[in-house]
Amino acid sequence: MHKLVGALLLVSLIMACSTSTEFGSQFGDTEKLQAAEALIDAFYSFDAKELESKLATASSSISSLVYYQGWAEGGNYKIVERKPCQFSESNVVRCPITVEDDPMLALGIDFNVTDTFEISFRDDKIASVKTSSNDMQIYYDARDWVMKEMPDLIAQPCQGFFDGGPTPGACAKAMAEGYARFSAAVNK
Repeated sequence: MHKLVGALLLVSLIMACSTSTEFGSQFGDTEKLQAAEALIDAFYSFDAKELESKLATASSSISSLVYYQGWAEGGNYKIVERKPCQFSESNVVRCPITVEDDPMLALGIDFNVTDTFEISFRDDKIASVKTSSNDMQIYYDARDWVMKEMPDLIAQPCQGFFDGGPTPGACAKAMAEGYARFSAAVNK
């Protein structure tokens, strides 16, 4: 009888430990999703200091993401649709955000871009952030045209273009102006 009670206690203890570990994993996932959502909030607050604080453990991503934040502010990004962040891998969270922005409006296209933030975690902390978008080919064609045909328009404001330059907002405004001129030129 004592052996049976001892075995039952051992099984109960093992089950309690496995439940505790499972809960800890779920709790960690919840924290990661909350951290990812907080990072998106900080990005669209257009407060560089707030964004930098969320990237404290992802120092290699600070320069590019703060530049992109400045570009988004200068390009008047307005959230059209914000889907919840979700895991794409065990330590990677993807956050798709659809925005209306001046560069696309300047092209005269009825299309809202979806930017996706891919947030990687290490030891339950943000380790890196990458971004991607579903920009249409005409966006890239316009960018290349502006760089070739209107270098004076963007030379000053676009120094360090998406490489940590000092005036990303002014660059976004100048590029939007160039995109409007591109659109006028190709739609003659």
